[in-house]
Amino acid sequence: MRLLWDDLTVERTLKRITHEIIERLGNLDDLVLFGVEKKGVRLAELIGENLRRFERIEVPVYPLDVSAYRDDHKTDEKPHLDVDVTDRHVVVVDDVLYTGRTVRAAMDAIVDFGRPSTIQLAVLIDRGHRELPIRADYVGKNVPTRFNESIVVNEKGVFIATNEED
Repeated sequence: MRLLWDDLTVERTLKRITHEIIERLGNLDDLVLFGVEKKGVRLAELIGENLRRFERIEVPVYPLDVSAYRDDHKTDEKPHLDVDVTDRHVVVVDDVLYTGRTVRAAMDAIVDFGRPSTIQLAVLIDRGHRELPIRADYVGKNVPTRFNESIVVNEKGVFIATNEED
């Protein structure tokens, strides 16, 4: 695996994304963050912590399991969260944007919780190869990849891995 970003660069990038959310939305009173399970949850929590630090506001952060909404490997159990997103600004947070199918599933799940004013997307890495017409509103970095590569995000940073021997 090849290191793309270390953990400090990830932290700086999440601070930048947080500031972009603040600038774009202005009023944060109606903001809700959803972290796509698994890796998007921690990133959403970090953005929530940044909002608390920068703006002194508590923004609710919820984990979002989209597996019941996937079109490629569904489960029958839909998530239940005690949240109404009607007329709220929702930011979906994930680690990597690839085909767009996870984001489509996330939007379907969120609409089950109400009708939000807006749904926006924040991703750490956009690696391209979209299969659906979806784009991120907040992007840490665009990293064009090959089909035989994957992006790995963990507590040490962001890595590019090759899925076959060179």
